[in-house]
Amino acid sequence: MTDDTAPDLRASDADRERVAEVLRDALAEGRLDMTEFEERLDATYRARTYGELAPITRDLPAGSAAVAPPVSLRKDAGERGWADRIVGGEGSSAGAVAVMSGFQRKGRWTVPRKFTCFAFWGGGEIDLREADFAGREVEINCVAIMGGVEIVVPPGVEVVVRGVGIMGGFDQREDGVPGDPGAPRVVVTGLAFWGGVGVERKATRAERQRLREERRRERLEGGGGGHRELDGSRHEPPAGLHDPHRRRRQNEAGY
Repeated sequence: MTDDTAPDLRASDADRERVAEVLRDALAEGRLDMTEFEERLDATYRARTYGELAPITRDLPAGSAAVAPPVSLRKDAGERGWADRIVGGEGSSAGAVAVMSGFQRKGRWTVPRKFTCFAFWGGGEIDLREADFAGREVEINCVAIMGGVEIVVPPGVEVVVRGVGIMGGFDQREDGVPGDPGAPRVVVTGLAFWGGVGVERKATRAERQRLREERRRERLEGGGGGHRELDGSRHEPPAGLHDPHRRRRQNEAGY
């Protein structure tokens, strides 16, 4: 579950959706029959607190990681070190499928050592910016047939692209970029046939906010007053600018 000290805190739609995803995986793996799946899914969408969500996946693999801790009880992913984010164990979700539809894996989730996804006439997004990792190296295997998959990684993660494109392609821009010490390594494999797999590096929302605050402080501390003086000068024309005799004096002086 999340944090046992906060069972009465209200759960979000994203929390419920992560639990539902664990249930779908359990159904596909034969851990739940259809009746159990429907009962638990109904309970998931009726749940209002973390305490109500916890029992739904307690007996399933990765069930304890299905719901992210409330923001007020944890540090943001952008503030956690890599050692805190390589957590071992199993992933929250082993894979995803989009057939003439779409899928998303984003927010606080645990990437398994191998995640497999399939997109046929559809698309998917795999966002690792706030994710934890089951191992120091994880593999994301993508099969995109007349569809596409977008993988978003945070700064500092090493990316290796080994996918094969047939009338399609794998984005190679991030391939081989060195990672931070201790950061996970993400290996992207698979096949793109009349489709594509993109890899994009983006900062987390917390990191972008931190950078904006730093730039704001630098502007205020490093010449903010000078800017204000320049701004003020635009509103105070130089002396004589509106003098009706100024142009005549300039002509007489030969300007």
